[in-house]
Amino acid sequence: MRAHGGHYYVHAGQTEVDCTLRGRLKQGRRPSDLIAVGDRVRWRPTTEGCGIIEEILPRQRVLSRCPPPPRPPVEQVILANPDQVVVVFSLRNPPLSPFMLDRYLVACAAAQLPVLIVLNKADLLEEDDLELIALYRAIGYTVLTTSALSGEGLEALREALRGKVSVLVGPSGVGKSSLLNALWPELDLEVGEISTYHDRGRHTTVVACLLHPEPGTYVADTPGLRQFRLWDIAPEQLEAFFPEMAPYLGRCRFKPCTHLHEPGCAVRAAVERGEISELRYESYSKMFTYGF
Repeated sequence: MRAHGGHYYVHAGQTEVDCTLRGRLKQGRRPSDLIAVGDRVRWRPTTEGCGIIEEILPRQRVLSRCPPPPRPPVEQVILANPDQVVVVFSLRNPPLSPFMLDRYLVACAAAQLPVLIVLNKADLLEEDDLELIALYRAIGYTVLTTSALSGEGLEALREALRGKVSVLVGPSGVGKSSLLNALWPELDLEVGEISTYHDRGRHTTVVACLLHPEPGTYVADTPGLRQFRLWDIAPEQLEAFFPEMAPYLGRCRFKPCTHLHEPGCAVRAAVERGEISELRYESYSKMFTYGF
């Protein structure tokens, strides 16, 4: 459920057990990949309320990122074994970055994880936002608009989370913890203020933790990320993670095609005809050209 200072808190039935890790499990494994929130484990009790983890079961799926420089490029697991990823952005304060949103969507597609887009602070919605919402819905994403302040969309979000293991990701200050508090006030998660100077949030969730607000429902609240670097994705794979490009793949004059500069590119022709959004194509181009 959470980890701190070599202690791993395991959800076992109706209790949470403070466990340490068996020494042999540490051999030959990278510290960043040793054990993550969401891992299924086998453990045995030692003293009352405490135990030792004997085995980490294989992960069925994982959401990971690459930490920003100057840290070395190793896999940083955000959550192991999620059923879905809930990508939370705010419409205003801080402003929505479509490019960063698209990076999360690519990461989810690469990990074959279902994704739900939640656009929070719907009480600040303006007419221009409707076009962006329609864009993502048109290419197949489920988009919910919510407001922890007014209550808009909260019941739809609750139903989307119910009975699943979900991970909430997104930048600082978009209201992830506020939404969870609005759904389950007993969680009483710390909520930060928005920096008026930078118009972005302050980190209040320090480490990822898995919450269990109701039977069968698990929700991971994660630290807000100002950068989200993709893990283990090559530029040549990107085209597969933009669903609107699928009808045009294989129809370019040159194979392979980067869809950036080659003549006779079916994808770029679709952009020029308005069949692929210029905004989304710009995200693809930036990711391909400047890396992850």
